[in-house]
Amino acid sequence: MALIQLTPEQTRTWTREEKDRWWFENVYRGDLPQLTVRSAVTGFLLGGVLSATNLYIAGKTGVTLGVNLTSVILAFAMFRLLARVGLGKDFTILENNAMQSIATSAGYMTLPLTSSLAAYMMVTNTIVPSWHIVLWMSVMSLIGVLIAFPLKRRFINEDQLPFPEGRACGVILDALYHGAAGEGIFKAKVLGLTAGLAGFYQFLVSDGLQRLVQFKLVRLDKWFGWTEPWHFHERIDDYYYMLGAKYELWVPRILGTDFRTLGLRLGMDAAMLGVGGLMGVRVATSVMLGTFVNFFVLAPIMIARGDIAPRIGPNGAAIALSRAEIVNQWSLWWGVTMMVVGSMIALLGKPEIFTSLFKNLRGKKKSKGKDVLADIELPLWISYVGVPVLSLLGTWLTHLFFGVPIGLALLSLPLVFILTVICVNSMALTSWTPTSSLSKITQFSIGAIDHTNPASNLITAGMTAEVASNAGNLLSDIKPGYMLGARPRQQAIGHCIGIFSGALAATPLFFLLFLPPGLDGARSPATIVSEQFPMPTAMQWKGVADLIARGVTSLPTSVVVSMIAAAALAAFIEIMTIVRKKPFALSSVSIGLGVILPPDACFAMWVGGMFFWWQGRRHPKPGTKGNRLWVESAEPICAGLIAGAALVGIANAVVIAFAKQIF
Repeated sequence: MALIQLTPEQTRTWTREEKDRWWFENVYRGDLPQLTVRSAVTGFLLGGVLSATNLYIAGKTGVTLGVNLTSVILAFAMFRLLARVGLGKDFTILENNAMQSIATSAGYMTLPLTSSLAAYMMVTNTIVPSWHIVLWMSVMSLIGVLIAFPLKRRFINEDQLPFPEGRACGVILDALYHGAAGEGIFKAKVLGLTAGLAGFYQFLVSDGLQRLVQFKLVRLDKWFGWTEPWHFHERIDDYYYMLGAKYELWVPRILGTDFRTLGLRLGMDAAMLGVGGLMGVRVATSVMLGTFVNFFVLAPIMIARGDIAPRIGPNGAAIALSRAEIVNQWSLWWGVTMMVVGSMIALLGKPEIFTSLFKNLRGKKKSKGKDVLADIELPLWISYVGVPVLSLLGTWLTHLFFGVPIGLALLSLPLVFILTVICVNSMALTSWTPTSSLSKITQFSIGAIDHTNPASNLITAGMTAEVASNAGNLLSDIKPGYMLGARPRQQAIGHCIGIFSGALAATPLFFLLFLPPGLDGARSPATIVSEQFPMPTAMQWKGVADLIARGVTSLPTSVVVSMIAAAALAAFIEIMTIVRKKPFALSSVSIGLGVILPPDACFAMWVGGMFFWWQGRRHPKPGTKGNRLWVESAEPICAGLIAGAALVGIANAVVIAFAKQIF
């Protein structure tokens, strides 16, 4: 059925009381089950799985993926199937909506683990206990929820702002339950098939899983005397280099530097294909350009000049050049500059975010009479009491767990609140949560006051990111509920369930993937960044913290020149976007991302982006088989590639982590 909504004239002239009464009488479905036990349990479990895949992908690419549409399609297909075989009733539309609120909030709980907290551990060389992480993230997220609800009444109830991503979710839910159920089942099948194929491929390239199957289950080591299991090499060029070592084949070099030293490898990661497809060809090409300029051009020149060179480590051992060394010694600085300058100008280039914010907060006609939504909205007194109490608790935890002075933590709170409101307004208008840009404002502001303690700027900036992202994402999740007639109070409770689901699922996995114990059983922050998990977002945060501590004057001349050039290029790209009022052909933030990521991952993302762009050109006509599969189902295909590869990759990491006990 068509979703009913107010006209622009009604939105402009009616009081909030009139709008609330209209919604209550025409849209609200108070008799329909919403936050039930099964929707809560499904959301909790699905949210844990999706937060795990988000952590895996964010560690590889720095990209945090929205999981609301994926969770909606999966839950719809799962309960429709159970209903058909007589094992239960179908989900109601509002149960599915409540479930996606839980799953989505869980999926976004990975943000600090791949940014502020990871950077803090690397900079300070300390391991934060897992319970500290869970408690701190949960408190900050709850602050975001409680800040969001007073804003909900303004931005959603009164101003009827679009929240495009949330609105899209509402439209899809309405289509699934009132007309296009067959299409939802088709997309779920596509997602499941793609996930199965991606998982099988990842299984073939997983050395840990292959060792488990071949040596522990099939016992091939006993039958054939094998010492190493067979597995397919994800880096395809391994086969060439193995032949090259045997037959003295040509080794590709640039200015005398081996391709392998530069990180120029040929690999095919199924998850990265999916990420590239979701990115789109513009962003994926920008990432590929960044990696080409850095590793094919600038890095070989700087190695030849001696600006990038082997060094002696803290233990006195020589550290050979590698992709990670190239990034840490030189490339990181211009890559971070591209990302920071580009994101800041992009934020400033959206004046409607700020002008509409002040317009919205000025207030309109005052409502009179009884609040018809008093029994279904989250009571405002909970926010008015909860925000100060949780803010003081969060300040104390920030001081206790991370050593941030109480005064600086308290000083950062007004800035955190202001930037959160800006983030929510941005989400309302564009579905863009500029947490990276906004957190840098806090990082530089607090860093200017205290440049000697990296925790002061990293953790307070992490507060900004976590509070702002939860506030923005909660309102984006509530938008489809408002469209469909859901109880907002129950969605708030569901979002909180997702917070704990994501924190409890992602934190142990963070230690497993990025902080595995060494041979002596000890964990080291040095393992957070690896070839498999380059942690680009954490590297960006660490780079800013290092810059605050050291100052620009401490950097080599070539680094300073590259930063100036990068800032100018980023400014040009974003200013051209603003002037032309349409996206520039390249993305400055994505170019910087390509500097930090491994080249083979960038290549796989570019292939994924190009493939779906090409399919869109081949099958432009809606209704055709090709368009239905490759265009309309592009998101489920990409989600399947990511989920299948990530879940099997996580299983492989678990086997490797517990290798001693298993083997």
